[in-house]
Amino acid sequence: MQLGRTLGHRFADPALLDLALTHRSADGEHNERLEYLGDSILGFVVADLLYHRFPQADEGCLSRLRASLVRRETLAQLGRGLELDKYIQMGAGELRTGGPSRSSTLADAFEAVIGAVYLDGGYLAARALVERLFADLFQGLDLASVEKDPKTRLQERLQARRRPLPGYEVTEVVGDQHKQQFLVRCFLEDSDQESEGAGPSRRAAEQDAADKMLRRINHD
Repeated sequence: MQLGRTLGHRFADPALLDLALTHRSADGEHNERLEYLGDSILGFVVADLLYHRFPQADEGCLSRLRASLVRRETLAQLGRGLELDKYIQMGAGELRTGGPSRSSTLADAFEAVIGAVYLDGGYLAARALVERLFADLFQGLDLASVEKDPKTRLQERLQARRRPLPGYEVTEVVGDQHKQQFLVRCFLEDSDQESEGAGPSRRAAEQDAADKMLRRINHD
């Protein structure tokens, strides 16, 4: 398979790569177990690389850097660079809705490929692949540009003012399962201040709501 040459890894067991590219909508065995394995390996390798690249960074900063790298959008971008959408095997229903090019599908397949390389060639092979694929992203990292997420900044702002922590509540989930939009209400128990956020996941919607709440209380 051309993908194996693109990855720079010659599979002793090519069936592992085929499995990594098999979506759960296809018949038979699929890639979710490899995805689970690859996610763990990817998280560890990136954490290890960050630890040694930024010896002065504290835990919070390292966590934010890792989150900026190991997230769906980034993994999907890397998956597109490898043209994984050309190789992913899916059921007919998923194919009709553009499944192979969906960010979540590409990100999952990317993690599964990492897991497949690990099982086939061991940890050093998987690490070498991660280092090569993430090289450009690591070059662009800058500690000065890493900012705490809105939820963390809102919590710290309220704690500094000795106010209760904010609450979050999902008010609505709209859209089909693969295109869901979450609406979340952020509220402060010691006042009538509220904000509403939206996003493709509960976490994203909470961050949006927290960002809007921050802007509101900053004007108080």
